[in-house]
Amino acid sequence: MSSPFRKLLFAAAALALGAEAQAFEPRQLRVCADPDNLPYSNQEGAGFENKIAELIAQDLHATLEYDWWPQRRGFVRRTIGAGMCDLLIGVPADFERVATTRPYYRSAYVFVTRRADPVPDFGSPAIRERRIGVQLIGNDMAATPAGHALSRAGATANVTGFTIFGDGPAAERMVHAVDSGEIDAALLWGPQAGWFAARAQLPLKVSIARPPAGTPEPFEFDVALGVKRGNKALLAELEGVLTRRQGEIDGILAQYHVPRTDKGEGR
Repeated sequence: MSSPFRKLLFAAAALALGAEAQAFEPRQLRVCADPDNLPYSNQEGAGFENKIAELIAQDLHATLEYDWWPQRRGFVRRTIGAGMCDLLIGVPADFERVATTRPYYRSAYVFVTRRADPVPDFGSPAIRERRIGVQLIGNDMAATPAGHALSRAGATANVTGFTIFGDGPAAERMVHAVDSGEIDAALLWGPQAGWFAARAQLPLKVSIARPPAGTPEPFEFDVALGVKRGNKALLAELEGVLTRRQGEIDGILAQYHVPRTDKGEGR
């Protein structure tokens, strides 16, 4: 066999082997998530968004890989926007900075109270006398939509703000303050409230907060999966996963005590 022909044969064999290896290379699903943000996610995989990510990767026959980044201002730009990952597990369904699937759950702001105590009512003057904790979000300490509603109801004198800075998550500290009697009620985002209330020492009640009439800010939000804009192929695959696995996702959310308004829940 001539030397040139032998070299050509070896080159063709090497290309074939390379193509075969590439064909059997396992698919990766790269997810960006916060490494310490229960009940959503942590590095140990203990959050409900970790469990949903595992379910999606299993359905797509992909290996799940994480890129960890604290969920602070700039999270989307520095993660999926910079090409670090393929998928964000929980984003508002109308979030314009990514392409989103259909919602896979809907939740709301809730009141957490002790089981025997009345739930605060935005329409009652008595709300001004209740000691209520609210979340202050972001680096600028802005109030949530529910916090703004309290302000419009005149319930400011006895309100305590809980910032993102402190010993443990703000939601955990708020629920502990209700549990210990430091405040009468906590007004916070449902998925966080349900998780921490279920772990309190005393029996606590989680109730959907009903906004007063004319409130401009929404209290309820649809939550979806998010991919980089333009990634139509992955978006279509994820829609298929939601169709096939919604029941299992519902089960995960129930295990984590996520209050849902798309299921008529809320005590």
